[in-house]
Amino acid sequence: MAEPLVRMSGITKRFGGVTALSDVDLEAYAGEVLAIVGDNGAGKSTLIKVLTGVYQPTEGDIYLDGEKVAFSNHADAIDAGIDAVYQTLALADHLDPAANMFLGNELTKKVFGITLLDNKKMRSETERVLMERLGVRLRSLDAQTDSLSGGQRQAVAIARAVYHTGLRVLVMDEPTAALGPQETARTLKLIKSLKEQGLAVILISHSLDDVFEVADRVHVQRRGQNVGVVLTSESSTQEVLGLIVGAKEDAA
Repeated sequence: MAEPLVRMSGITKRFGGVTALSDVDLEAYAGEVLAIVGDNGAGKSTLIKVLTGVYQPTEGDIYLDGEKVAFSNHADAIDAGIDAVYQTLALADHLDPAANMFLGNELTKKVFGITLLDNKKMRSETERVLMERLGVRLRSLDAQTDSLSGGQRQAVAIARAVYHTGLRVLVMDEPTAALGPQETARTLKLIKSLKEQGLAVILISHSLDDVFEVADRVHVQRRGQNVGVVLTSESSTQEVLGLIVGAKEDAA
């Protein structure tokens, strides 16, 4: 098997006297979907926040393409090609999709020596990225983002992340939460599309049905530790659920 695109080795994270992660290893490969599952408090969110530079590990190392890396903040991780779309999406509901796409990184132009927002280019780039990278066409780019459906809002948030040409690893935190069946199906299709484009997609989800629909492997967290990694093609929801609740551990 090829070398992992990103590898986390011996990751431990303590908050005072509380150990949120204990000696966790994780590997993610280009062109695959790796799901991270586990009960609340299992350490899923803490693990991805270490990967994306939000937290710094108390112990352990992160490797990208075999090279050791260290992130002081989320911006460092983005510069290295690692970004995340969190459950909240972090969209400004009163702005249109293009304004959200370029929020904080607005495109500008010079007119008679005056710097102005290049709204036309931001709109065309938003339309292009949504269509070329995600296969999504919005009915209108003039509408406020809060008027879009849940799946469309998810697409705008993903488009903002994949617009950066250096993106190589995308973490998605509960992308189908609160979506209906049709919107969920569209979002899972987007995830498959990102995988086909060669990204390493790390998916956090409570829905094992969604996990087995799109993931190649499943990394199971329990009480701050990794208790197993299984191939979806060789496993079942029952086996993964047993790892999540510690069925074998309790039996022993």
